[in-house]
Amino acid sequence: MVEKLYLTDSYIKNFNSKIIDIRENKVYLEKTAFYPGGGGLDFDIGFLKKDERVYKVIEVGQEGDEIYHKLETTEGLSVGDVIYGEIDWNRRYRMMRLHTASHIIAAIAYTKYNALITGGHITPEYAKDDFNIEDKNLLPQILNEANEIAKRNIDVKVYFLQREEALKIPGIVKLAERMPPEVQIWRIVEIPGIDIQADGGPHVKNTGEIGDIVLLKIENRGKNRKRVYYTVKP
Repeated sequence: MVEKLYLTDSYIKNFNSKIIDIRENKVYLEKTAFYPGGGGLDFDIGFLKKDERVYKVIEVGQEGDEIYHKLETTEGLSVGDVIYGEIDWNRRYRMMRLHTASHIIAAIAYTKYNALITGGHITPEYAKDDFNIEDKNLLPQILNEANEIAKRNIDVKVYFLQREEALKIPGIVKLAERMPPEVQIWRIVEIPGIDIQADGGPHVKNTGEIGDIVLLKIENRGKNRKRVYYTVKP
C-alpha cells in the first residue's frame, strides 16, 4: 500500500520515493505527496525527476489502494529506481484554500439552515457547491459569514478516529445521500467551534490563509437545489 504523505502533512511539496511498478505510462510509487483527486477536488500535477531527466506528471489517480502518476513517457524509468517528485505547489495551495473555505461554507449552511451539499467540485480557479436550499438569497449571506469566520485565524486540526467514534459526532458527513465510508479509520478535519468533517483531502493549517472568499455567481438548478460559484483572491 502506498504511503500517502498528504494525509498527515498537506504542505509537503517534494519528496523522494522508489518506483514499485510501471504500467504503460503510469508510475506507481512507494510513497507520494501527489493528491489523486476525489472528494470533489482536482488531482495534483507536477513532475518526477531521475538524474537530470524531468518527467511531467499530467494526471494522478487512485486504483484501489494504489496511486498512479501518469506521465507523457516512462522511457528511462525502471522499477526500483529512486525518483524525486515535486507537486505544482501554487495550484495545490489555491485548492487547499478553497477546500477549507468550502468546509466553512458547508458548516454555516448546515448549522443555520439545515442544508446539505448535493454536489460540488474544486479546481485551482474556483469552487462550486450545490445545496438543497430553497432561497438562493441565503447563499451570499453564507459566504459573507464564511469570510468573517476565515478572518478569525482559527487553526485547522487534522487527526484520525475509529469509525464508530467518528459516527457519534453530529454532522460528521455533510453530503446529502452520502453513505459513511466503510473504512475503519477515518481522517477528521476540524475547524474548532465551526466544523468537523470526515475528509481525505489537503487543507490549510489556519483559516487566515484562505484570504477573501469571492462570490462569482449563483444558479438555480431546480427546486431546493442552488449552486454557488466562488473563488479566493490571489
